[in-house]
Amino acid sequence: MSLFGSLYIGVSGLQTSNNALNTTAHNMSNLDTQGYTRQQVQQGTRNYVTHSRDTARNWIQTGLGVNYTRTRQERDAILDRNYRRESGRQSFYDISAATLEEIEYILGESNEGHEFSEALSGEDGLWAAVQELAKNPTLSVNQNLFVTKAYEFLTKAQKVYNSLCEYQDNINKKVKTDVDLINKYAQEIEALNKAIVRVEGGPEHANDLRDRRNYLLDELAKLGSITYSEDTVGYVSVRFEQVDLVKGSLVNEMCLYQDPQTGFYTPYWKMLAHFDKFDANGDPIVSKENIEGAEVFDLTQEISSQFNTDIGSLKGMLLARGDHRATHSELDNINPDGEYEANWYNRHVKDSIVMNVQAEFDKLVHIITTKINSVLEDAANRATDLNPGSDYLRDENGDPYQLFQLMVAEDGKPETGWTVRNIQINQEIRQNPSLLTFRLDEHSEDNETMEALKKAFEEAIYTLNPNVQTPLSFQDYYKNLVSQIANTGSVFRAVQDNQNVATDALLYAREQIVGVSSDEELTNMIMYQNAYNASSRYINVISEMMDHLLSTLGR
Repeated sequence: MSLFGSLYIGVSGLQTSNNALNTTAHNMSNLDTQGYTRQQVQQGTRNYVTHSRDTARNWIQTGLGVNYTRTRQERDAILDRNYRRESGRQSFYDISAATLEEIEYILGESNEGHEFSEALSGEDGLWAAVQELAKNPTLSVNQNLFVTKAYEFLTKAQKVYNSLCEYQDNINKKVKTDVDLINKYAQEIEALNKAIVRVEGGPEHANDLRDRRNYLLDELAKLGSITYSEDTVGYVSVRFEQVDLVKGSLVNEMCLYQDPQTGFYTPYWKMLAHFDKFDANGDPIVSKENIEGAEVFDLTQEISSQFNTDIGSLKGMLLARGDHRATHSELDNINPDGEYEANWYNRHVKDSIVMNVQAEFDKLVHIITTKINSVLEDAANRATDLNPGSDYLRDENGDPYQLFQLMVAEDGKPETGWTVRNIQINQEIRQNPSLLTFRLDEHSEDNETMEALKKAFEEAIYTLNPNVQTPLSFQDYYKNLVSQIANTGSVFRAVQDNQNVATDALLYAREQIVGVSSDEELTNMIMYQNAYNASSRYINVISEMMDHLLSTLGR
């Protein structure tokens, strides 16, 4: 090979080392860039020039230098898939644990809150007022205390239940936010698909565009269970909960159906829904029947890591929120339409954290208020049995006094059902607690009613839900309700902690590959700089040889 040919070998070394230095500098400048993947220069040898092919000896060949092959991303597809699955599972349990913490706060079992337990069984609660009333039932001070504490108990109970409903509404807003985010990510992935294919149709590699797409896949995996694959030209197809979200250059929009009564959103796939009615603008009129079979999530599935049904914050929020406001009747498998439906509680209430607490809490208020009313009514009836003309514990219409009443609706009729949200204290009794005289017609104290009232608080005949058979009193019922929440929260937090460890381990392992290490890049920079210097010195040597030959021959 001529000396001029040797110069090209040196030039190839200079060019390749310069490219490698630029790539290293690019890595260093993106050290803290979110979603950035470390890039590495691939080098290969150029073809050899064969001078002779003597079979008796080695061939005489001359190399043509180094060739810059490409700049590739350093990623591990298996670690990517595992990390995305486990980060989605972590998001699911983060939502579940956070929901239980919020419920503990609402019940006042944390440092702040409504402190409902004090209103029921504290030193200044309803049970303490009943005990004080039993000591001297005819004393107006005790009567006033009993009515006042009953009012405070009901007021705090309604605050608790309303706070649970407000929390459902807050979760509902986050559901809409997450669905909008999923659609936004899907649209951006589709746009990146086109951009990547356009760039890589030429000699370049769209590494930075691929970084953004991988980051979007990471974020999408936190919202739900995803699978994805890349075709030969660079398009990534994404499936969300086993349904195509991005398919090549097409995006399947995720829509929301809003329940007209609760306002709760249900995510569904637009392409799978069946619309039969349209408004004046041609937009479909969505009803619950239209989206049957098109829902994004099947919330009746058993939640299990074995079947990967515990993945994604969106699913976690939908399960925590539930699909309506639960009441005590659902613990008896009575659906919201007032009809008995076998196994209703286990299929529609049990798995929702908020709804389960709503139903059990509403049952506590229901049994306390109805039992107190029942004790007062029995007292009035006993007096009437003894003296048909008795007006003991009866109003001016002759009806037994009821400490708790149903609220009156806007149409002037009483509300239906007997739930915490539609109960109110009897305003007549609240204004004049002495109407509950507890003094019989013969002017003696009604100790029998007092014993019945105390017994109502002490007898253990109630259960938390159909799956718990332990009989409980009023006070034990609430304690067990709180214990159930605490135990469930402890389980979720333990799973959450274990999941955090697993996710962090995968993230750390992935960062060992995709992350930029300043120490490693500085080492590479020194290596490529030395290679560049070596090529430069090689060229100088060749240049000096040529200069020497030309000078010698010129003489």
